[in-house]
Amino acid sequence: MLKDFAKLQTFLMVIKEKSFSKASAKLGISQPAVTQQIKFIEDYLNTKIVDRKKNGILLTKEGEDLFRIAQRLEKTIAASEKDLLKIINKDFTFIMGSSFTIGNYILPNYLGEIKKRIENEVFMNVDWSANIIEQLIDKKIDVALIESPILEEGIIYREWVEDELVLISNKPIKKNLVADELLEFDWICRNEDSNTRRLTAEAFEDIGVQCNHFNVIGILASTTAIKESIMRADKASEKPLVSIMSRHVAQTEIENGTLFEARLKNHKITRKFYIAYSKDRKHDAFVDNVVNFLLSLNKI
Repeated sequence: MLKDFAKLQTFLMVIKEKSFSKASAKLGISQPAVTQQIKFIEDYLNTKIVDRKKNGILLTKEGEDLFRIAQRLEKTIAASEKDLLKIINKDFTFIMGSSFTIGNYILPNYLGEIKKRIENEVFMNVDWSANIIEQLIDKKIDVALIESPILEEGIIYREWVEDELVLISNKPIKKNLVADELLEFDWICRNEDSNTRRLTAEAFEDIGVQCNHFNVIGILASTTAIKESIMRADKASEKPLVSIMSRHVAQTEIENGTLFEARLKNHKITRKFYIAYSKDRKHDAFVDNVVNFLLSLNKI
């Protein structure tokens, strides 16, 4: 049993996520596969280790004992990974590919740690999600981080972290907005084929608002361009200039008071970021090390 740590990793992920389905998304395997691996452990130990409840997962006493053992093993294995990579003794450049929000505002915070973990240079390529996945298929990049899966043969997707889309303004506004108040602003919108625009339109539809009712003064294809446009807008203008974007994009400006954020009342707009890599590389030591590090970042 201990020789097959993958099943124990599945067990740990089920406990961490408190859900078989969420563990499935994080591990990049089907939910039946997660269930099968937990059953294998229970059959091996001849005891029940988890109870599935409506509000999540509950460990049995035997499950709690196994959880402590699996955690110790996980820490020991993680501590040994760096030494294992030294055996390979391979000098190369590890290439990360990412969509714009992740590549410009999130991934740079972790490149130094990734470089240290694999003891090789790390290069980052930022592009549209579709282009990043094409590069992954063409073996031009090693690991991709994107905003939504683009289904292609031979690619494994693993759910990463949650992102929140918020309303960003160049002037102080109410923290929680109802539908009618959205009509009081000037708007800059994302291009129609963007993931942000699609999620925003769905949220507006839920609260009974249509984008064509807004006073839209511009449509841009880049969140950075939108942020800069809002920051440089004439503050003497009567109406606030606003847009919907990832909170990560404007986090620094929100904290220093240059920009202001608001949310739709009783409605949170969220999305998942995903890690993607080739099925051909799922046993690659360097890919595995980088993916496991990224998955360890519970919150960004």
